[in-house]
Amino acid sequence: MQEKIKELLAEVEEFKADTKEHLENFRIRLLSKKGKISLLFDEFRTLGPDMKREVGQKLNDLKNRAQEKLDSLKEKFDSSDSSSGPSGDISLPGETMTTGSRHPVSIVRNRILEIFGKLGFTVSDGPEIEDDWHNFSALNFPENHPARDMQDTFFIDEKDKIALRTHTSSVQVRVMENSKPPIRTVSPGRTYRNEAISARAHCFFHQVEGLYIDTGVSFADLKQTLLHFSKEMFGPDTQIRLRPSYFPFTEPSAEMDISCPFCKGSGCNICKGSGWVEILGCGMVDPAVLDNCKIDSTRYSGFAFGMGIERVTMLKYRVNDLRLFSENDKRFLEQFKSAL
Repeated sequence: MQEKIKELLAEVEEFKADTKEHLENFRIRLLSKKGKISLLFDEFRTLGPDMKREVGQKLNDLKNRAQEKLDSLKEKFDSSDSSSGPSGDISLPGETMTTGSRHPVSIVRNRILEIFGKLGFTVSDGPEIEDDWHNFSALNFPENHPARDMQDTFFIDEKDKIALRTHTSSVQVRVMENSKPPIRTVSPGRTYRNEAISARAHCFFHQVEGLYIDTGVSFADLKQTLLHFSKEMFGPDTQIRLRPSYFPFTEPSAEMDISCPFCKGSGCNICKGSGWVEILGCGMVDPAVLDNCKIDSTRYSGFAFGMGIERVTMLKYRVNDLRLFSENDKRFLEQFKSAL
């Protein structure tokens, strides 16, 4: 065994590498798990105690010397590569970087905020986990309202009535509690409702709700504000109509339709031949809501509106399935690069 050690030590001392491949062959031949030095260590374990004392030091010296040789030559090759400049054909074109894009819901959200921002509306934000007061009671929801049921709302703590917010109207309550009129704000954000997922509904979605409170605010102000928004979002030929409706927090209340952006009002399968598509709900803020938020309802009036961002996005970009917005399919999302 000592003769083998002597022969391998001579081989290590004489070794010279011309290429990295040559150096790698040296490492495999001597220092890999099945290399010659490793096999000597396997043989070393079978020796008696006296022979181990005699051979052990020499075997360790051999391994250390081989490793030092390998490291020094490897360092030499590495320094040579770094000083020789870039490798390969530098005349070839560089690798292209994939251009990302905003999500279509984000694109429309930003556009909505831009339109109302030019009208003087600020942006307000609030928590997605809300208490009963801000999500229901302050907004004039009666105790037996269906929205308070487990079948419609995701309650985190049913006893204390803590839930995932069902609308961003809760943000408006917080703004009214902490601000004095005039108030002009829009509240974008994610909301949650216990609904079956389909092409037209999802258990979470995004809303933008608007609020304007001041002296002398009328329904005419609401109508003109929403008409301006509709024309800016869907085109200057867009018309609106307001249909009487009911919401606990507004009185009077209305659903707003826009002239169908696909058939321009002539009738198609999207608008079911009516020439109109529903887009949002709105109305004058109920005096009870103002009083709940410590705003004098005898002095101030206001209007509010709310729309689903996915709904607006589907109409603007002719998307026929709400689930596409949350499936993260690159083939779908890449279509909106030009919309930035």
